[in-house]
Amino acid sequence: MQRKKVFISSVQSEFAEERQILFDYLTSDALLGKFFDPFIFENVPALSVHPTTVFLKEVEMCDIYIGILGQQYGYEDAEGISPTEREFDAATKGNKTRLVYVKQTERRHPKEELFIHKAENVIIRRNFSTPEQLKTAVYASLVNYLIENEIIRTTPFDATLHPEATFENLDEEKIRNFVGIAHRKRSFPFTEDSDIKDILIHLNLMKGERVTNAALLLFGRQPQRFFITSEVKCAHFHGFEISKPIPSYQVYKGDVFEMIEKAVDFVLSKINLYVGDRSKSVTVDVAYEIPKQAVTEAIVNAVAHRDYTSNASVQVMLFSDRLEVSNPGSLPHELTIDKLYAAHRSIPANPLIAEAMYLRGTIERMGTGTEELVHLCIEKGLKKPYFIQEYDFRSILYRPDSEKAEPVTEMPEKTVEKTVEKTVEKTVEKTVEKILNMIMENPQITQKELAETTGLTRRGVEWRLSSLKAKGLIERIGTNKNGHWKVMETTSFPPPFPPPFPPPFTELEEKILILIEQKPQGTRHEYAEILGLSVNVVKEYMGNLKQKGVLEREGNNRTGYWRIIKSQ
Repeated sequence: MQRKKVFISSVQSEFAEERQILFDYLTSDALLGKFFDPFIFENVPALSVHPTTVFLKEVEMCDIYIGILGQQYGYEDAEGISPTEREFDAATKGNKTRLVYVKQTERRHPKEELFIHKAENVIIRRNFSTPEQLKTAVYASLVNYLIENEIIRTTPFDATLHPEATFENLDEEKIRNFVGIAHRKRSFPFTEDSDIKDILIHLNLMKGERVTNAALLLFGRQPQRFFITSEVKCAHFHGFEISKPIPSYQVYKGDVFEMIEKAVDFVLSKINLYVGDRSKSVTVDVAYEIPKQAVTEAIVNAVAHRDYTSNASVQVMLFSDRLEVSNPGSLPHELTIDKLYAAHRSIPANPLIAEAMYLRGTIERMGTGTEELVHLCIEKGLKKPYFIQEYDFRSILYRPDSEKAEPVTEMPEKTVEKTVEKTVEKTVEKTVEKILNMIMENPQITQKELAETTGLTRRGVEWRLSSLKAKGLIERIGTNKNGHWKVMETTSFPPPFPPPFPPPFTELEEKILILIEQKPQGTRHEYAEILGLSVNVVKEYMGNLKQKGVLEREGNNRTGYWRIIKSQ
């Protein structure tokens, strides 16, 4: 950060000692020396230009004007104005921060008296008697300047009111979605119908019409407009070190929840996914080589506890042997690396962001996140995770060691594909059965409650309800707001789903074709969200349908639609 220029103005002969004391103090003080660069004319070498020209040029360049007034008015120019008053007028014209200190004395020059009254009309002056009192008064004023201009903070960064942003820069839908989740998970005392401003005030995210930095990072329409480095950079390297070209590189932006979700998906899409068989259980085990919860915890910590004043970004780097997650910032003084391996006191760098993440269920409040991360990895048979505090904070999670990892029985590609497909189909079938059971137990159940219990998105619930209604398995009685569901008496469990697209299509391909028939303008991401699958799985199966000559894209990706060519 560039230091603020401070121009010290006074009658030199009267305040020679005070001027030098202030210059030395502002230069050597551990705090003020970091932020201020003082100027006094005594330190300027001999020049050919007139001193007044130098004075006024320095005033024009300064950020803060300090005026010291006393008995003498000083040398007067042709218009009867002293250099000190000229400098004050120039600072006023330039809208500089002006700090004036008046020495207590019994007698003053008449023009000095008038000058003091002139200054009193536009700013607040402070009195002093000794050089030590002057130094103390200047110190207090400059520290206050640093606080008011948020150069140094007495409150956390996320709790600071943003100087420009207002309520209009927040996304109301994001806030209401957050409240709905927080109300169900943490008994948050507001509902989605509550007044948005009341919610923000309760969360300490708003004061008057101004909003805090945390409000923008959590619910902003465009958070990066205000915090350009609030982003997560993700990179995947095939080797053990950083090298170019980078095989896969993404920069994720958005609010903190969106960035976390995208970064976690990036890692999970690159690491190995082990699919078991039914030799030991009816259920097929599916597990990532690094526990998903551990990956999520590392990324959540980096986003929640980073230093948002830094020009650096959160970085997620996946190597052949490890995952490194780093963030700008450092541990609180009370915490050490060793304490991270056990339960410890939670000391969030951004308490308002951490509180919102807790309410949403993204993190726990008790300071057990890193301990749980370590436990999950060790339980998986991985090396103990490693934490490093240098110029940034890094979490290192190790991938399985090829020499020590338990052997994984390889299955032919077709067998793996079939196993995944059957697992997905079984999951879809169980979800439909669960929805029907929930409707029978509570006919007034809402789509939100179904989504929360089943883990589906709202779109996924809507699509399954539409399918059940189309097949005559359920019926909606009354309006969406005041009505209820009715399960038809002929419904069996699991409900019959006659294939509208006979072989050679798989059941999953049939479900995708049904969905495309109902929503031809949909995207792969929307289909994946509705079906509860990953985008890569949906993309793969839609690719199979295109190869079979059944599906094609009409128009471009933005305005086009999917067309089913034929049914066999």
